[in-house]
Amino acid sequence: MNQLSGIIPPEIGNLTNLVYLDLSSNQFSGEIPSQFGSLSKVENLFIINNHLNGFIPVEIGRLKSLEILALQNNNLSGLIPITLGGLTQLKFLPLYSNQLSGLIPSELGNLKNLNDLQLSHNKLSGSIPVTLGYLTELKILYLYSNQLSGLIPSELGNLKNLNDLELCNNQLSGSIPITLGDLTELKILYLHSNQVSGLIPSELGNLKNLNDLQLSHNKLSGSIPISLGDLTELKILYLHSNQVSGLIPSELGNLKNLNDLQLSQNKLNGSIPISLGDLTGSIPITLGDLTELKILYLYSNQLSGLIPSELGNLKSLNELDLSDNKLSGSIPITLGDLTELKILYLYSNQLSGLIPSELGNLKSLNELDLSDNKLSGSIPITLGDLTELKILYLYSNQLSGLIPSELGNLKNLNNLELQENQLTGQIPRELGNLKNLTIVDLSFNQLTGLVPVSFGNLRNLQTLNLGANELSGSIPKELAYVDNLVELILSENQFSGHLPERLCQGGKLEIFTVNSNKLTGPIPRSLSKCSSFKRVRCNNNNFTGNLSEAFGIHPELRFIDLSDNDFHGELSSNWGKCKKLIDLRVARNNISGCIPTEIGNVKGLLGLDLSSNHLIGQIPKEFGKLTSLKSLMQNFASGKEDTEVFTR
Repeated sequence: MNQLSGIIPPEIGNLTNLVYLDLSSNQFSGEIPSQFGSLSKVENLFIINNHLNGFIPVEIGRLKSLEILALQNNNLSGLIPITLGGLTQLKFLPLYSNQLSGLIPSELGNLKNLNDLQLSHNKLSGSIPVTLGYLTELKILYLYSNQLSGLIPSELGNLKNLNDLELCNNQLSGSIPITLGDLTELKILYLHSNQVSGLIPSELGNLKNLNDLQLSHNKLSGSIPISLGDLTELKILYLHSNQVSGLIPSELGNLKNLNDLQLSQNKLNGSIPISLGDLTGSIPITLGDLTELKILYLYSNQLSGLIPSELGNLKSLNELDLSDNKLSGSIPITLGDLTELKILYLYSNQLSGLIPSELGNLKSLNELDLSDNKLSGSIPITLGDLTELKILYLYSNQLSGLIPSELGNLKNLNNLELQENQLTGQIPRELGNLKNLTIVDLSFNQLTGLVPVSFGNLRNLQTLNLGANELSGSIPKELAYVDNLVELILSENQFSGHLPERLCQGGKLEIFTVNSNKLTGPIPRSLSKCSSFKRVRCNNNNFTGNLSEAFGIHPELRFIDLSDNDFHGELSSNWGKCKKLIDLRVARNNISGCIPTEIGNVKGLLGLDLSSNHLIGQIPKEFGKLTSLKSLMQNFASGKEDTEVFTR
């Protein structure tokens, strides 16, 4: 590879005996010289992978001997010259990855010898010319990633030699022409990411050589044609993100070579066909031998009924996503046979019964999400064998019993979410061994006992939510070592004692909620200096100390509730410097003195509750600037109210 730079000398146009010219993969800039139109004998012209800009010279249309014109991967702009339609010997025309705009010239339909037309990754607009249907020698047609609109011409069905048709990532509309079913040599058909509507033509079932069919991200409706089950060479079938309805045809079980099946985000209903389990493994005689299905996405439909145990035959499966449906019954134990599985998503269904211990056989599993179902019983200890697991979501079920200490073996785990169950017992100290954890959510269970001091080892932890349990004892001082913590939620437990010193020493703590416990003592100095706070709830405890010293200036603070404690002292003028504050609550304490006028500077304040304290004096007239205020609760030992506060 050379690094030639500068402009291409126009004098090259004097080389009139030149047959082959390749200037590719250099650093040439500027325009293609119009003098190239004098190279009357040139057959192959390559200027790929440079920095050329400007227009394609119309003079190129004079090169009647040209068989290859390759100008891709430059910065060429403007229109495709209609004069290119006169290059009747042309076989290859790749102009992709430029900034060409305007219409595709209908004159390109004159290139009867063209095998390969690639205009993708440009800014071409308008409709696809029907004249492209005259290019009967064409094997590759790439028009993807442009701004093309209008209908897909039915004349494309004349391209009987076509192997690869890619029209995706445009703005094409209307229905898929049934004539595409005549392209019997086609191996790849990409129409995804357009605005195509109507039915999927049953005629596509004639494309017996098709390897890859992608119709996703359109507005297709109606049912999946059973004729797609005849595409026995198919490896990839993407129909997701449409409005397809009805049943999943059992005939798809004939696709013995299928690697990747994605039917998600449609309106499919009924049960999952048992025949899908015949795509690999030991299968009926009529279906042949093993196949290689690796991805099965059926999520976000309206599928109901049981998960077929036959899916356990898909021994090559890497990803199985059946989430966000109406599936019921138990999780088949046969899923434990899918030893190549890396992702298993069954969340947001109506699954019930136990979590099969056999899932512990899935040694390659990275992500397991069974959340938002009706699963019951205990968490199997065998899940502790999933040492490659990074995500474990079992939340929003009816799980009971202890959290298995064996989960402490999951050394690669990043996210552990077991909230909203009926789990009991203590939090296993072994969870403190999981040093890659970033999220731990055990909230809304019935956990008891102490928070393990081993949690101080979780230096990567960003979210710790233990709220709404029955935990007791003091909050371990070791949590101060977790200096990446962004959310610490310990509310609605039975914690007692003082808050640990040095919380927020990492300077990242945004959400700190310890409300509805039995905590005592003053607020630690480290929290009073925590500039990252956004939401703080310390209400319903027995905190003491001078409130004017307990909190400082918190520039990101939106919400703080210190109500129902035993704080004393006066309100600090620093609250007026918390410019993003929306809600300030300090009700039912022993606060005295006057209300600082500076609070009137917090223009976005929606709620202010200072009630049931020992405040004196007047409501500052500056409160009249709080035009966003929706709730104001105050009472006074003496004094009178200024009328400005009621101007809104």
